[in-house]
Amino acid sequence: MRIALALLACALAATASAAPMPAPARAEVDALLSRLQSSGCEFNRNGSWYVGAEAKAHLLKKLDYLEGKDMVQTAEQFIARGASSSSMSGKPYLVRCAGKAPVESARWLRGELQQLRAARAASSPR
Repeated sequence: MRIALALLACALAATASAAPMPAPARAEVDALLSRLQSSGCEFNRNGSWYVGAEAKAHLLKKLDYLEGKDMVQTAEQFIARGASSSSMSGKPYLVRCAGKAPVESARWLRGELQQLRAARAASSPR
């Protein structure tokens, strides 16, 4: 009986899914991806440029993967582990906005994250 219980416990542990990101961090990531989508900027991965909606869809897939592996708990971790470079080629992702030179996506997303947090801090009651 003990062996059966031990095997059942192992099976349950092996099939348990990882916890999703904490809600505040997920809200920040969702806001970042919405900003990317609505920015009018283009997103480069592996040498091809994509519109914001395609970039958002791609990065959401990467987020799902990272959450499934319990590898992301903060917006910063998402940027570093999923939204900075191709997991296939290792090449950095780029963001190109109208009239500006392309920048690495990590830099662009960190800047947007700072703006989101500053706006949230300014609007929160003191």
